[in-house]
Amino acid sequence: MIRIATPDDVPAILRLIRELAEYERALHEVKATEEQLRASLFGDDPKVFAHVAEHEGRVVGFALWFLTYSTWNGTHGVYLEDLFVEPDVRGHGYGKALLTELTRIADERGYERVEWSVLNWNEPAIGFYRALGARPQDEWTVYRLTGDALTKAARS
Repeated sequence: MIRIATPDDVPAILRLIRELAEYERALHEVKATEEQLRASLFGDDPKVFAHVAEHEGRVVGFALWFLTYSTWNGTHGVYLEDLFVEPDVRGHGYGKALLTELTRIADERGYERVEWSVLNWNEPAIGFYRALGARPQDEWTVYRLTGDALTKAARS
């Protein structure tokens, strides 16, 4: 049901990334290509990892993640970049199984946190995460530099 992604899963992962972006009303922002995903996930020194959920031999969900580091804890953690399960198979436990696999990896390796971001309006996801015991970090605000702002900061 849940397994580590392989290079053959890249087209399915990109399809699911696009489905997630469409759900999040941001499909126009997806620039990733199969070649980029293949290089990132399966190149010489990968920095990002993925697990997939299969239903009847078809990839129907994925979790894409990378390592973080806590200076306060002195340990790595897992940052879940994307978690998505196709709507027609939600409620079958695939999302929970994917997230459970990441928590198992973190626990086994001595990492002290698994964290992610969720859109404020995504009530189904928020309910799902709360049911697992996750709690929002309301005292933190995410900041991001991209595009022209990133270029300007880099050249200042």
